[in-house]
Amino acid sequence: MTRTVVESKTKTAVIGFDEPFCVIGERINPTGRKILAAELEQNDFSRVEADAIAQVAAGATVLDINSGAVFTNKMAEDPRYADNNFVEPTLMTQLVEVVQKIVDVPLCIDSSVPGALENGLATAEGRPLLNSVTGEEERLEMVLPLVKKYNVPVVAISNDDTGISEDPEVRFAVAKKIVERAADYGIPAHDIVVDPLVMPIGAMGTAGLQVFTLVRRLRDELGVNTTCGASNISFGLPNRHGINNAFLPMAMATGMTSAIMNPVALPVRAAEIEAKKAEVAAAGITLPPEMDDETFCQMFGLGSTKPRAGKEMEAIRAANFLMNQDDGGAAWIRFNKAPLKPGEEARGRGGRAGGRRRRAS
Repeated sequence: MTRTVVESKTKTAVIGFDEPFCVIGERINPTGRKILAAELEQNDFSRVEADAIAQVAAGATVLDINSGAVFTNKMAEDPRYADNNFVEPTLMTQLVEVVQKIVDVPLCIDSSVPGALENGLATAEGRPLLNSVTGEEERLEMVLPLVKKYNVPVVAISNDDTGISEDPEVRFAVAKKIVERAADYGIPAHDIVVDPLVMPIGAMGTAGLQVFTLVRRLRDELGVNTTCGASNISFGLPNRHGINNAFLPMAMATGMTSAIMNPVALPVRAAEIEAKKAEVAAAGITLPPEMDDETFCQMFGLGSTKPRAGKEMEAIRAANFLMNQDDGGAAWIRFNKAPLKPGEEARGRGGRAGGRRRRAS
């Protein structure tokens, strides 16, 4: 069975056909996150630390580290900051160092900049996953030597110099090309994790079926593990969690072994809580004055004031159980076990505090 081994200094994550689904947390990525990018520009890594902790707590077994930040203010002062080749290598080193100090899971080094990839590989402890190589000639010649030099697995994205094809046959051919070119460098197929590219179902009605067919072929004909950007399938649609929750178990059943995704349900915003409280008050409902926001959110179905595992993680855990990749359902039971309420930690059997009493002699 194909097994792709990714390691930190102390932990190992295995991506494989006979392994539980591997969740690669995507949130440490400043692309499209203006607040995070602004904080990084000020050397503030507190949000990165919080995102790392929350993703691991939610069930991510690998964390993707993307250094694609745009430093707008520094760019105005120094034109070198307009060049990602100047910004990303240093930032990647900083991000990897920060994350490794706060969590001990393996990392996925993610950048389009060669210097950032090399810095990430040099800084990461253990055996990280490299993200990514494509079928483009320039990218193959740049990334595959790094993969060989550092002896790491790599994500292979199924597009080439012609772009992203809507034809699944073309995307399979690109994946095959990458696997064959990697073999020329002595890189085995089990160290290639192919991303067959998930198209939005809202734009292409056959997008789901295409991916399921591709994943089966990649597994059966090339013997490689697979991954995807899980949220791509629901892009532009309402209730994206509903689509994602259906897509992930279906993809897993066809052989997909990992996904790059957000495992965290984000906290309810204060504005949402206040709006709901106003709605409740307008309906003539009086709340107990001692009720805190967390209790209020749970009572009225808003979610939580704290980061927690998202609905997609629930779907993945259930699929692992149903596919016999969760021995005895232990992981499912732990995932769904209600947290202890305050004061219950010291309660013994039968609900009595302090455990079993001794009789006086």
